[in-house]
Parts: sequence; structure tokens; C-alpha cells
Amino acid sequence: MKPHRTIELWFDFSSNYCYPTIMRVESLAALHGIAVQWRPFLLGPIFKAIGWSSSPLFLHEAKSRYVWRDMCRRAERFGLPFVQPSVFPRRTLLPMRIATLASESSWIGEFCRLSMLAHFGANRDIDTYEAMRGILDHLALPSAGLMADAESETNKALLRRRTEQAMVRGVFGAPMIFVGQEMFWGDDRLEDALEWATC
Repeated sequence: MKPHRTIELWFDFSSNYCYPTIMRVESLAALHGIAVQWRPFLLGPIFKAIGWSSSPLFLHEAKSRYVWRDMCRRAERFGLPFVQPSVFPRRTLLPMRIATLASESSWIGEFCRLSMLAHFGANRDIDTYEAMRGILDHLALPSAGLMADAESETNKALLRRRTEQAMVRGVFGAPMIFVGQEMFWGDDRLEDALEWATC
């Protein structure tokens, strides 16, 4: 099989399991000579279409306890800070719009990592202009202009179209990784996806 050398990462900042994937994907992909295509989309409409009012990971108390303990283990495994969010799921619409605007930019990976570190590494509300301004300023980017562009009707429509595309592709959770037409769901399938892309 000819190597694909490209993976698509479909993600939403509200997803806890997107945290370790986003923190690792670029460095792991680079080791294999694989490019990452960033595909931000909104999980909320996906869940609503399925008939879920919230993340299925947290619809049962015992499962909820398991997921947070599992997150602690995965964060420890990869050397990532982790603080269980005081609000979950947390609204992340502004950073998702910025990620949509930046999805083809060279700084998308670092923006996503900083956003996730703030959210799941420090329990910060990232859906604020202050939080996004701090991250964009840290990246030496024109924060005011980028946030204005992210809030434009054109960019909002692009994020809605991406979400519709996710539905058409059969995405039902995040992170979801595509290698060609092959689908890999969850942080624990990241390495499998990269292996598939090179086999």
C-alpha cells in the first residue's frame, strides 16, 4: 500500500481526549514524515444529531469517574499537566473559530497546544477575548485583527460547513483521525493512524 503521508485531525477544544492528541500529534507525525491537516469542527451539533444532550463519556456517573481517572493516567504518561475542568463541557466557540481561521496557517499547531494547555492543563476558560488575546500575543500575532476575522460571518459559516462535512464523513466523536478513508477514533488510536499512514 502506498503511504498516504498525510493525516486529517478532526478536533474540538471541548473534547478532553483531544488534549493529549493535540499535544503530541505534530511531533509524532514529524518522526514519520507525515503532514497533519487540522480540521476544527463542533461536537455539539454532532451529538445533537445523534440524540445526545452532552458528551456520551459523561452520561453515567461511574463512566464519568473512569474518564477523569483515565485522563490523569494519560496526562502522566505523556508528561502533560492536567487539572480536571471545574466546568465541563466548557464552551470553546471563540478558539474554535480562530482555529478555523488558522487551519492552513503555520501557527495552527502551536495555537492549538497553547489553547489546550490553558483549558485542560490549567482549568482556564478559553472562550474569552482575554484568554485568546494572551495566546495570540504570545505567538506574536495580531490578536485584535485575527479575533475580528474569526468572528466574521464568512469564518463562522466555514466552521458550520466543516461541522456538516464531519457529519457526512461519519464523525461521531473527537479526536477523529482520517488516513485516506480509514477512520481512527480517540487519542489511543493516534499511533495506529500514523502507522497506517506509512504502511
